[in-house]
Formats: sequence, C-alpha cells, structure tokens
Amino acid sequence: MNVIKRLARYLPHALLVVLGGAGAIVFAQIEGSDRTEAPIDSTSNLEVGGVKVDVFASTANAARIGGWREAQRRGWRLLWQRIHGGGAPGLSDSQLDAIVAGIVVENEQIGPNRYVATLGVLFDRVRAGQILGVSGVATRSAPLLVIPIQWSGGTAQSFEARTEWRKAWARFRSGASPIDYVRPSGSGADPLLLTQAQTGRPGRRWWRLLLDQYGAADVLMPQVRLEHLWPGGPVIAHFSARYGPDNTLLSTFALRVENSAGLAAMLDEGVKRMDQIYGDALASGRLRPDSTLVIEEPVAAEELEEAAAAPVEQTAETDVEAAETEKPASTSVAASSYSIQFDTPDVGSVSDTESSVRGIPGVKSASTSSLALGGVSVMRVSFEGDLATLRIALSARGFSVQEGGGSLRIKRGGQ
Repeated sequence: MNVIKRLARYLPHALLVVLGGAGAIVFAQIEGSDRTEAPIDSTSNLEVGGVKVDVFASTANAARIGGWREAQRRGWRLLWQRIHGGGAPGLSDSQLDAIVAGIVVENEQIGPNRYVATLGVLFDRVRAGQILGVSGVATRSAPLLVIPIQWSGGTAQSFEARTEWRKAWARFRSGASPIDYVRPSGSGADPLLLTQAQTGRPGRRWWRLLLDQYGAADVLMPQVRLEHLWPGGPVIAHFSARYGPDNTLLSTFALRVENSAGLAAMLDEGVKRMDQIYGDALASGRLRPDSTLVIEEPVAAEELEEAAAAPVEQTAETDVEAAETEKPASTSVAASSYSIQFDTPDVGSVSDTESSVRGIPGVKSASTSSLALGGVSVMRVSFEGDLATLRIALSARGFSVQEGGGSLRIKRGGQ
C-alpha cells in the first residue's frame, strides 16, 4: 500500500487499478495522451480536386509555382463547367489569386526542373460566387455530432485513440456539405464520453445531456471495418452510415486498396461517400433530428403578447378549470453579450466565422463590431448562457478557444 501511495504522489493524474488476487497494478492515464485530431477546415470554400499538372522550369521552385498557377487555371475551368457547363470566362493570374483561397497538395513529385503533382484548388465562396452567380448561403441540416468508429483486429475505437478513420474525418472539408457536422477534436473529456460503447446506449436521457454539451441536435455514427488480407497486402474497408441513438443504418459500401500505403486515400474517399449518403438522406427526409433529443426552446415574448391580445371566449366551467390547472409561467434565460476575437485574413473569413457562431444553439445574434482585414477582428455575440458554456459550444464546432479578460479568442482547428 505504501508503494501505491508513493506512485500516486508522482502520478497524480493516473488511475490506479489494483487486481486483488494477482496483486498486479495497471495504470490507465488519460491526461497527457495525444488523442487530439482537430478538424482542419470547416469553411464553405468551393473545392475542385484531382487537378493534374506537369510543368518544366529552370528551377524546382519555379516549376512548383508554375504548377500551382496552372492548377488554378484548370481548376477555374472545371468549376465553371461543373456549375454552368461550356467554356469559362478567361481570368488573369492576378484575378485568380484574388479568388483562390488555397491549394491542396494531394500528391507531388519535385525534380531539379520539373514538377508533377495532383492538386486541389479551393475557391473563396464569396469572391468566386460573385463571378459564378451562385449564392454564398447554403441550406444546411441541424448540428449533428460525429462519432467515427473504426473496427480493426476485432477491436472498436472512436475517440479513445487517434485512429486513421478519425484522421480522415478531420481532413474532410465540410463547408460545402449540406450537413452541419460537429466534429470534436478528442481533447478534454472526449475520450471518456464519445466512446464506441456510448453509441450502443439506447436511453435518451444521457444522450440529451451529451448532445446539449456539444451543441448538437442528433448524432451521426459513421463506421468502418478494416480487413487486412495479409501483412502489407490488400486492405478492404467495409463502411456503414449510421445515425441516431437507435443506431439506424442508412447505407453500406466497401472499398479496397492493394496495400496499406493507400489506406489514407481510401478512407478520404470513404468520408466523401459517407457525406453524400447523409446529404441524400437529408434531402429525402430520412435524416431528421430525433424530437425526443431536442430540449424545446421557450416561447418568444412576441408570441406571448400576440396570444394575450387575442380574444378568448370562456364559459364559467372553463374558467374554473383554468384556475385549477394554472401554473407559474416559465421565463426564458436572459441573453448576455460577449466579445469574441477572431482572425480575418480575407472577406470570406468574416462571413464564414459569423455563420458558424450563429449556428450555435443559444446564440441570438453575432456581428462583427470591429473589422481588421489581415488581422484580428472583434465579434459581438448575444448568447443565452454564461461564458463557459459558450466556450464549450465553440470548441465543439472545431474552434480552438482561449479565455481571458471576460472575452474569448477563437481560431480554426489547425491554425
């Protein structure tokens, strides 16, 4: 026992489990373990992937820059054809630089004077949308918590470890999706709350508490079962799109790669197909938030005033019944105003961040009160709750949050 006390002194965050008969000690430590995998991009950029380039130049750096320029030109033509068809209007390299939000390197090979790559091009929805004639606002689902589950070697894991399936979901750019994904990073209590065992819990009470903590209306449980035919050989992935506390199955599919080197690319493709399945289910009405999980919002004051002003005919009998069943009216939580600092490298980042914050349950309004393009702007948020609750809700939306001086500083995961 003295040994255990000495160990606990040096390991204050460890959980000591003593196995009575054998006398063995097992240490299970959550704090300090690297389980975090923050989503890298939740912006609503327009993405064109799979753009292949092969460019020669005098130096390797010149060839790479030339390859990225060529990818922007081809990506613009592909994006225009996808939306309108036919030939795209010609834009100069400087004009393309103004509407391109980023280049994604899917695969590249760099030589002394040659650059061969497969790239993705991200176009800013606001700036490119003005030329394309598309709206910057898209209809999205209610916030849905994502618990990705990976089966491998007969063991199921979710946020207990950094699985390849979780990494694929973190890499997925969800801004253009009709699904409003709430993707936890795996920090804090996530490994204890968002486990594979939790997805099999049918009771609604615990689900209500859990979803309310993450600011979500329902839950999605995309699953993959990895089958390695032999070490270093082909890998078959069996995917199943599930949702809700009842673990309802929407669809299944399978993908295969010839070796483990292609596992990440296969899982990225699996996430895209999962997103399409969930989007189709939303459009067809099959993916609807469970009404038993949503805590009803209080009635607005305007509606109460309208109801009070409407004439009501009552008999003496109904007056007596109303008096007997009358109960004190519930009052809504008063909204408080908070300041949130956030990075604004361009115009699109302002609207994207405001839209994400407005989508948090309890937020009544969110508007930028101090704009500094290329720097840090300040947003004023009216929220029904305290600052700690707002911080948790922002973290569930993929933001990295710091608190100080009664205000919050947020950054997108990965920044």
